[in-house]
Amino acid sequence: MHTLDTVEVDGIELAYRVWGEREAPPVLLLAGLGADGVDWLGIAPELARTRRVYALDLRGHGASDWPGDYALERVSDDIVGFLAALGLPRVSVVGHSYGGVVGYLLAQRHPGLVERLVIEDAPPLWPQDPPLEVPERPAGRLVFDWAVKTQFTEQRNAPDPRWIEGLSAITAPTLLIGGGPDSHIPQELLADMVKRIPDCRLVTIDAGHLVHETRPEEFLAEVRPFLEAGE
Repeated sequence: MHTLDTVEVDGIELAYRVWGEREAPPVLLLAGLGADGVDWLGIAPELARTRRVYALDLRGHGASDWPGDYALERVSDDIVGFLAALGLPRVSVVGHSYGGVVGYLLAQRHPGLVERLVIEDAPPLWPQDPPLEVPERPAGRLVFDWAVKTQFTEQRNAPDPRWIEGLSAITAPTLLIGGGPDSHIPQELLADMVKRIPDCRLVTIDAGHLVHETRPEEFLAEVRPFLEAGE
C-alpha cells in the first residue's frame, strides 16, 4: 500500500507517493518525461521492504501543478524545496531518463543532499548536432504538460555548458544503468559520462530505454545492493 500526498514548494503543489516505514533510509524516485509516480509501481514496493520510498510527480506531470516553466534548474530546485518541506536532509536518488537528468543536476548543484545516485539511461546534455526537432503536440488529452517536452528539447539543443562540466562535482557514489543497443540513448555517451563522474560505475542491462519496466528483477538486482552499500 502507498499514499498520495501533496506539498507546496515555491508556490506550486507537488504530488508524491510514499511507501515503507517512516524511519527507514529514504530514496527518491524520479520518472522520465511524460511519466509520474505511477511509473514506479512495479519497483517501489520492492524497494520499500527496507527503505522509505518517495515517488515524486515532477512539475508539469501527473497530479503536480503545470506552471509552464520547465527550466531544468527550476525543476531541480523543486526537489530542494520538496526535501526541505518533508524534513529530509539527505536522500538517495533514482532517476530514469529525464528524471535522471534532473537527478544528476541536483547531485552536482547540491551535493550535500544526495547520498547515492542511480541514473537510468538518461541523456547526457551535450549540444545536439544536428539539433533535435521540437515536436508538435499530439491530439488528445495528455497526462503531462507538452511544454515540458518542447522546453526539454530546446534545452538539449543548447545546454548550459556548466551541466556537463558539473558532472565532475558530483560527490555521491553513482550507478549508471544503460539500456544497451535497443535504447535510443547512445550508449557510448553514457560511457563518457562515467569518465566525468568521480565515483561512477556503468552497468548495461539489455532492455532498451525502459530498463526498470522491461527488466525489473535485473534492475533491482543492481540497485538494491548499490543503495545498501551506503548504509
